[in-house]
Amino acid sequence: MKAKIGILTLSDRASEGVYEDLSGPAIKQVLGEWITSEVEYIYEIIPDEYELICERLKFMCDEAGCDLVLTTGGTGPAVRDVTPEATEAVCEKMMPGFGELMRAASLKYVPTAILSRQTAGIRGHALIVNLPGNPKAIRECLEPIFPAIPYCIDLIEGTFIQTDENVMKVFRPKQKKIS
Repeated sequence: MKAKIGILTLSDRASEGVYEDLSGPAIKQVLGEWITSEVEYIYEIIPDEYELICERLKFMCDEAGCDLVLTTGGTGPAVRDVTPEATEAVCEKMMPGFGELMRAASLKYVPTAILSRQTAGIRGHALIVNLPGNPKAIRECLEPIFPAIPYCIDLIEGTFIQTDENVMKVFRPKQKKIS
């Protein structure tokens, strides 16, 4: 079965065509290096508008059937940064460990990582993870958290995601053999 991954870029200027979105493609590039399963990507660029973000997250999880939705942008302290609030509004369960680990990893690169409000949560059979809007920070944040993502998706009964263990080793508990 093909895994579905949503990529939602949140940027007023990129959605208006003022500049090219580099973060969404950076997510796809990194995942393409790691995931060996067949994947279908659903990619959108929208402005930083709370109601629209909620609507598109619901669409990706409920109607498009995404197993994983990765947002990029809107996680800082600026007035229009509302991605974490929209994520919390649409999720049944929050997964704060993802944001905690991303901030800790980012602090190795920039002291402003403490300003980031990335979070993650579960809606139905989908995991939603907020990533920063900086293309360089995409890999820096995905590398430490991705080892837990496929197992989390297993636990919420999403599609099985396989990776190239030589480049991205994910954690899955060993299954007990039944004799």
